[in-house]
Amino acid sequence: MEHLELGDLLSESVVTQLPARVNYIPNFITREEEQDIIQKVNSAPLPKWTQLSHRRLQNWGGVPHPKGMIAEEIPKWLQTQINKIESLGVFEKDKTPNHVLINEYLPGQGIMAHSDGPLFHPVVTTISCGSHTFLEFYKRLDTEDIVAPKHEFSLLLEPRSLLILQKDLYHDYLHSIAERISDTISTTNLKNLQMCSQAYNDGQTLNRSTRLSLTIRHVPKTSRLKLKLGR
Repeated sequence: MEHLELGDLLSESVVTQLPARVNYIPNFITREEEQDIIQKVNSAPLPKWTQLSHRRLQNWGGVPHPKGMIAEEIPKWLQTQINKIESLGVFEKDKTPNHVLINEYLPGQGIMAHSDGPLFHPVVTTISCGSHTFLEFYKRLDTEDIVAPKHEFSLLLEPRSLLILQKDLYHDYLHSIAERISDTISTTNLKNLQMCSQAYNDGQTLNRSTRLSLTIRHVPKTSRLKLKLGR
């Protein structure tokens, strides 16, 4: 990554087979950075975790809400990664990232098809740590009928990679992670294989381990609440 100028890095990382716009950058962070992130996440106090039915998560910077997010200070170890992403120029100057959602996925865990929605500025950046995953994409259907969305394509997200979604891919598509303990490489379905950090063979099986995803975004509607302790 070091040999490319930041502007070149952004332009050369576009997944050109897909609608606008997806960027995939392998090895965006080092192994040392990855291990530091994993250690920091796992050493967070238990109340920082929110337990859901199929995974658990942490919010840093506040908890997004339709009425507005009460902004909280983001720790230095996460701010370092925010600064690296911000330096790519993918966010507008007045839309700098102010929120990090950390999801923990154990083997066999996933997330249903969804979009990030109006709570966020329509640019989403995700760093993967610990394990790969397949991110599955579905075209959003403008209908009130109960119709299962059609699977369109997938991306392989490697450990230490950065994914950037915006424009049509943010507004017009849903994305999900299937609940599997392993994934099978498909050279026709995975649209970023040629951009990955290593070569993969069609039909190759990749076993999942624990994955931490750092989803870094801008929440437009925020407020600062000063808490007064005592009298």
